[in-house]
This record gives sequence, C-alpha cells and structure tokens, in this order.
Amino acid sequence: MKVIELHESVTASNDHDADVLRAKMKMDGTLLINLMSSPGSGKTTLLKGTVKAMPDVHIAVMEADIASDVDAVTMAQNGAESIQVHTDGMCHMDAGMTAEGLRHMNLQDIDLVFLENVGNLICPAEFDTGAGKNVMILSVPEGDDKPLKYPLMFSKADALVISKMDTAAYFDFSLEKCMERVKRLNPDIEVFPLSAKTGEGMDAWCGWLKDQVQAWKKGEQK
Repeated sequence: MKVIELHESVTASNDHDADVLRAKMKMDGTLLINLMSSPGSGKTTLLKGTVKAMPDVHIAVMEADIASDVDAVTMAQNGAESIQVHTDGMCHMDAGMTAEGLRHMNLQDIDLVFLENVGNLICPAEFDTGAGKNVMILSVPEGDDKPLKYPLMFSKADALVISKMDTAAYFDFSLEKCMERVKRLNPDIEVFPLSAKTGEGMDAWCGWLKDQVQAWKKGEQK
C-alpha cells in the first residue's frame, strides 16, 4: 500500500490552486468529491457500500489521515484504486496537497475519485480542495443539532448524507428537525438519509453520484 507524506501547501493562493485542479479534472473527465465528516461518522463504510453498489463506475479513493493506512487498505481490499496520504499533523487537506496526492494515483479510466478528508467539522470546510463536489456525512448518533453548531460545513456542502439511519430508534434524533436546519443554511443541498449497513437509501445516493459523474464528463453542472 502506497503511503504519501504531505505537507500544507506553502501558498497564499489556495483558491487559485483549487480552480486549476478543478479545470484539470474537468479536462480529464474525472469527478473529484471531497467527503467530509466527524471521525466515526461512517465515511469508510459508506465508501465500501458505494463501491459495491456501483460496479459500472470506476472509483478511486484518496484516504487522508494524520497517521495509519487502515482505511486505504480497507478500500483496496474492496476493489477501489486507493492511496493513503498523511497530512503531517494538519487537520485538513488543501488544493496543493490534494493535487500532490492525485499525482501519485493511477487515474487512467477512473470516473470518480473520493477524497476522504481528515475527520472533523471545522478545518476541512475552510479549505477548497479543488473538488467538483463537496459532500458531508452526519451520522444519527451525532445528533440533529450539528447544523446549529457547525454552520459553515453544512453551508459548503453540495450534498449531505445522514448515515446510520438503522440506529435512529436508539437515539434522540429528529430527521425532520435536522433537514429543516440544514435547508435553512443551504436551500439547494441534496440530502440522503441512508444506512450503508442495511442498504436503506443507497439507491438514491448512488443515483445522484452517477448523475454527477455523467454531468461532469459532459461539462455540465448538476
């Protein structure tokens, strides 16, 4: 398993770097999705279920962590082109770091790349990675009040996955309240309540992903 050691880009022009990377990915016809969440929200489980449910889409995964290669090994074992990047203690990925990680990946014939960003709800929302789409995961056990506490993250996301819906009966979580709070911050956000464990809601999520991939290849915006 290839592990790449990355450092925060020494640049004052992250937004410019992000635009350059987006343009390159558009030219290559490969959609990059920045996947953000708290630790333990189910990012890797969601990705495993997504790869399994979309055999007709060629998927690669860049796992970003401060240490360890556990998630990258897991994704490789589940059939995805995978690479582990270490962020040298940084709590986020920026555009330069993302571009460097992609440079070490074999992206020939890849339709979709997931960047599994470092787990937290603050720093990753502040740095444009150059992704075509930003997706956030909120797990049921985290509570329906997180949009009130971390508004920037929810405002930046193009889509929200509400994970671990199979546990809803065991937690004080109101899907209605959560969606109301999210939509107040971001009226255009797509919301996908699902359980990667049981398969509930995965069809809608995977359908949205396929639409985004096709639109990206055609140079459209979905």
